[in-house]
Amino acid sequence: MNLTLSLDFQYTTSIEKLWSALTDSNKLSKWVANIHTGQAMENDFKPVVGHRFQFRTQPTEWWDGIIDGEVLFVDAPNQVSYTWVSGGEKHTVNWKLQDLGDGKVNLHLEQTGLSNAQALNGAKYGWSKWCGQLETVLEQ
Repeated sequence: MNLTLSLDFQYTTSIEKLWSALTDSNKLSKWVANIHTGQAMENDFKPVVGHRFQFRTQPTEWWDGIIDGEVLFVDAPNQVSYTWVSGGEKHTVNWKLQDLGDGKVNLHLEQTGLSNAQALNGAKYGWSKWCGQLETVLEQ
């Protein structure tokens, strides 16, 4: 099975500020957190094609706390795409930013390669929670 998660989020911000929150490792660590513990995830993300990165957090009994990735595509400040490898699953995460005018930006997430409904539902829960936290980062 090869499922795709597709979500849209709207933020009152500038496209540049949203791009920075998606691609700056310090800002990423403020909203991409361990779903189970809420602990921030250290990362060495850079928006450079071919850059290999990791998100790291405290392991749990269900997960080793590591997400590996490689940047596949960058078109600042409109689109960034990377692999997302964790727990035996390998997905592709693609973010598209669209300036809607009036200080609003649409953020479209597409995560492909999900192997089953449980992985899809887990990804939907995780990104929905994270993108709620992302709003807080944008307001700072």
